[in-house]
Amino acid sequence: MSFSFKIIDNTEINSIIPLVQKLTNHANSDAILKERFAEMITQNYECAGVFDGDTLIGICGMWFQTRHYAGKSMEVDHVYIEEAYQSKGLGKQFFKWLYDYAKSKGCITSELNTYVQNYPSHKFYYNEGYEIYGYHFYKTL
Repeated sequence: MSFSFKIIDNTEINSIIPLVQKLTNHANSDAILKERFAEMITQNYECAGVFDGDTLIGICGMWFQTRHYAGKSMEVDHVYIEEAYQSKGLGKQFFKWLYDYAKSKGCITSELNTYVQNYPSHKFYYNEGYEIYGYHFYKTL
Protein backbone atom coordinates (compact mmCIF):
# COMPACT_ATOMS: atom_id res chain seq x y z
CA MET A 1 0.00 0.00 0.00
CA SER A 2 1.23 3.47 -0.89
CA PHE A 3 0.19 6.10 1.67
CA SER A 4 0.61 9.83 1.35
CA PHE A 5 -0.15 12.78 3.60
CA LYS A 6 -1.16 16.20 2.35
CA ILE A 7 -3.14 19.31 3.17
CA ILE A 8 -6.65 19.16 1.79
CA ASP A 9 -7.31 22.24 -0.32
CA ASN A 10 -10.04 24.50 1.05
CA THR A 11 -12.02 23.97 -2.16
CA GLU A 12 -12.15 20.24 -1.30
CA ILE A 13 -12.91 20.61 2.42
CA ASN A 14 -16.30 18.90 2.16
CA SER A 15 -14.53 15.68 1.11
CA ILE A 16 -13.79 15.11 4.82
CA ILE A 17 -17.47 15.05 5.85
CA PRO A 18 -18.00 11.26 5.53
CA LEU A 19 -15.01 10.60 7.83
CA VAL A 20 -16.06 13.29 10.33
CA GLN A 21 -19.52 11.71 10.44
CA LYS A 22 -18.00 8.29 11.19
CA LEU A 23 -15.94 9.81 13.99
CA THR A 24 -18.95 11.59 15.53
CA ASN A 25 -21.59 8.91 14.85
CA HIS A 26 -23.39 11.26 12.46
CA ALA A 27 -23.97 13.90 15.16
CA ASN A 28 -24.47 16.61 12.50
CA SER A 29 -26.02 16.64 9.04
CA ASP A 30 -24.09 17.25 5.83
CA ALA A 31 -25.65 20.71 5.60
CA ILE A 32 -24.52 21.74 9.09
CA LEU A 33 -21.01 20.41 8.53
CA LYS A 34 -20.72 22.18 5.16
CA GLU A 35 -21.75 25.45 6.80
CA ARG A 36 -19.34 25.02 9.71
CA PHE A 37 -16.36 23.96 7.58
CA ALA A 38 -16.96 26.96 5.26
CA GLU A 39 -16.61 29.21 8.30
CA MET A 40 -13.74 27.27 9.89
CA ILE A 41 -11.48 27.64 6.84
CA THR A 42 -11.60 31.41 7.40
CA GLN A 43 -10.33 31.02 11.00
CA ASN A 44 -6.78 29.54 10.87
CA TYR A 45 -8.14 26.04 10.30
CA GLU A 46 -6.56 23.52 7.96
CA CYS A 47 -7.14 19.82 7.41
CA ALA A 48 -4.63 17.14 6.49
CA GLY A 49 -5.55 13.89 4.85
CA VAL A 50 -4.13 10.38 4.70
CA PHE A 51 -4.49 8.88 1.25
CA ASP A 52 -4.22 5.30 0.07
CA GLY A 53 -3.54 6.09 -3.56
CA ASP A 54 -6.32 8.57 -4.40
CA THR A 55 -8.66 7.41 -1.62
CA LEU A 56 -9.01 9.57 1.50
CA ILE A 57 -8.75 7.19 4.46
CA GLY A 58 -7.83 9.52 7.31
CA ILE A 59 -8.11 13.12 8.43
CA CYS A 60 -6.82 15.52 11.02
CA GLY A 61 -8.03 19.06 11.47
CA MET A 62 -5.54 21.63 12.71
CA TRP A 63 -6.00 25.02 14.33
CA PHE A 64 -3.03 27.38 14.42
CA GLN A 65 -2.73 30.02 17.14
CA THR A 66 -0.38 31.61 19.65
CA ARG A 67 -1.15 30.84 23.27
CA HIS A 68 0.25 32.73 26.25
CA TYR A 69 1.26 29.47 27.97
CA ALA A 70 2.49 27.52 24.95
CA GLY A 71 3.69 29.92 22.25
CA LYS A 72 2.78 29.22 18.63
CA SER A 73 0.76 26.03 18.67
CA MET A 74 -1.03 23.54 16.46
CA GLU A 75 -4.22 22.22 18.02
CA VAL A 76 -5.08 18.83 16.56
CA ASP A 77 -8.81 18.26 16.00
CA HIS A 78 -11.09 15.44 14.79
CA VAL A 79 -8.46 12.80 14.06
CA TYR A 80 -9.86 9.77 12.26
CA ILE A 81 -8.41 6.87 10.29
CA GLU A 82 -10.67 4.29 8.66
CA GLU A 83 -11.01 1.21 10.86
CA ALA A 84 -9.41 -1.15 8.33
CA TYR A 85 -6.20 0.96 8.49
CA GLN A 86 -6.01 1.34 12.26
CA SER A 87 -3.41 -0.33 14.52
CA LYS A 88 -0.87 -0.65 11.70
CA GLY A 89 1.45 2.26 12.58
CA LEU A 90 -0.20 4.65 10.14
CA GLY A 91 -1.30 7.06 12.91
CA LYS A 92 2.30 7.36 14.13
CA GLN A 93 3.49 8.13 10.59
CA PHE A 94 0.68 10.66 10.15
CA PHE A 95 1.53 12.45 13.39
CA LYS A 96 5.21 12.66 12.46
CA TRP A 97 4.12 14.34 9.22
CA LEU A 98 1.78 16.67 11.19
CA TYR A 99 4.57 17.67 13.61
CA ASP A 100 6.92 18.44 10.72
CA TYR A 101 4.19 20.51 9.05
CA ALA A 102 3.51 22.42 12.28
CA LYS A 103 7.23 23.12 12.75
CA SER A 104 7.41 24.45 9.17
CA LYS A 105 4.72 26.97 10.20
CA GLY A 106 6.75 28.03 13.26
CA CYS A 107 4.86 26.02 15.88
CA ILE A 108 6.70 24.94 19.00
CA THR A 109 3.86 22.99 20.67
CA SER A 110 0.95 20.75 19.80
CA GLU A 111 -2.17 20.23 21.87
CA LEU A 112 -5.49 18.48 21.55
CA ASN A 113 -8.74 17.45 23.18
CA THR A 114 -10.07 13.92 23.14
CA TYR A 115 -13.32 12.46 24.36
CA VAL A 116 -13.14 11.05 27.89
CA GLN A 117 -14.53 7.67 26.75
CA ASN A 118 -12.18 7.30 23.78
CA TYR A 119 -9.65 5.09 25.61
CA PRO A 120 -7.75 3.90 22.52
CA SER A 121 -6.97 7.53 21.65
CA HIS A 122 -5.66 8.18 25.16
CA LYS A 123 -3.12 5.40 24.83
CA PHE A 124 -2.08 6.66 21.38
CA TYR A 125 -1.64 10.25 22.58
CA TYR A 126 0.31 9.19 25.69
CA ASN A 127 2.61 7.19 23.42
CA GLU A 128 3.03 10.32 21.28
CA GLY A 129 4.28 12.20 24.34
CA TYR A 130 1.17 14.27 25.11
CA GLU A 131 0.45 15.05 28.76
CA ILE A 132 -2.84 15.98 30.40
CA TYR A 133 -2.70 19.65 31.39
CA GLY A 134 -6.33 20.29 32.33
CA TYR A 135 -9.97 19.62 31.64
CA HIS A 136 -11.94 20.83 28.64
CA PHE A 137 -15.30 22.26 29.69
CA TYR A 138 -18.22 22.75 27.30
CA LYS A 139 -21.49 24.67 27.63
CA THR A 140 -24.23 25.17 25.08
CA LEU A 141 -25.36 28.79 24.98
